[in-house]
Amino acid sequence: MLSPKHLREAYRQRLKRRRLLWRAFRSRHGLTLRSNRTGSIRTTDILLFICLRNEAARLPYFLDHYRRLGVAHFLVIDNASTDASAALLAAEPDVSLWQTTRSYKASRFGMDWINHLLARYGSGHWCLTVDADELLVYPHCETAPLPALTGWLDRQGIPAMAATMLDLYPKGPLSQVRHSPGQNPTEVLPWFDAFGYERTPQPRYLATSIRGGPRKRVFFADHPEHAPHLHKTPLLRWHWRYAYLSSTHLALPRSLNQGFTTPIAPTGVLLHTKFLDGIIDRSREEKLRGEHFTHSERYQDYYDAIIADPDLWHADAQHYETPEQLEEAGLMQSGLWSGE
Repeated sequence: MLSPKHLREAYRQRLKRRRLLWRAFRSRHGLTLRSNRTGSIRTTDILLFICLRNEAARLPYFLDHYRRLGVAHFLVIDNASTDASAALLAAEPDVSLWQTTRSYKASRFGMDWINHLLARYGSGHWCLTVDADELLVYPHCETAPLPALTGWLDRQGIPAMAATMLDLYPKGPLSQVRHSPGQNPTEVLPWFDAFGYERTPQPRYLATSIRGGPRKRVFFADHPEHAPHLHKTPLLRWHWRYAYLSSTHLALPRSLNQGFTTPIAPTGVLLHTKFLDGIIDRSREEKLRGEHFTHSERYQDYYDAIIADPDLWHADAQHYETPEQLEEAGLMQSGLWSGE
């Protein structure tokens, strides 16, 4: 039997989830539907949800990567892009596109919009929610696509898969990176930190916080407690009562956040391609916009450090080759999932 303390916490979390769902429902008024192809969604389809801005260079490879994994339909929110992102997406037959010019920060960094689309279209589906600079890999992903993985998770009664966001970086100053649209970003950002990650329980949300990698090592060495969180739960069998609380770092109900502490469950890695060319100009822009962090004042030095064009490489950096390499490094696990 749950203690009164646990019952009170469960009640508070339920109220919080209801508030998030109400915010999401209200946020629909800020979205304009440009390309509606949701009528083609089948009950067994795996769906991908994303909010983006000015990602035309990343999108060709991004779409191809997730199509190869088994995503059947992309539900995209374009937040005031000034490049060719919207036109590119509107031309894709497996993309439904919404546009908005409203504040990314005021929408809880896009999560109100995402929660609305998840509730409207995702309930009953396995749903993948990622950023445009995140490429999911998981054990056996090169031979076992997402329908095989989600089928196995269904048979085990596991409703979610957790993933660690892994920062990829070049060798040399960031300004030297040259990436072509459609090119695999790991070809120009081939290095990563294989160790140095700190895991901290978050009992309130039954989650595990992960911090580390080059951003903590270089940009937040003096204040590691301000380094970005790297734990995420991007893959969920969605129910309309669910809600993301903080990006995909935390979800409600809390039971969805236990992916890193469920021994039989596989975990994945989100290859984070933040440091592609253009990152310096984008950092200048985002510093002025102040749309990306809850505590924007903490990140002024962070943006300045990126603008200074650092070299994130170090002697212990490892060169990324295959997803299996990440499992060997302990950055993801198979659990009992064998890829069959």
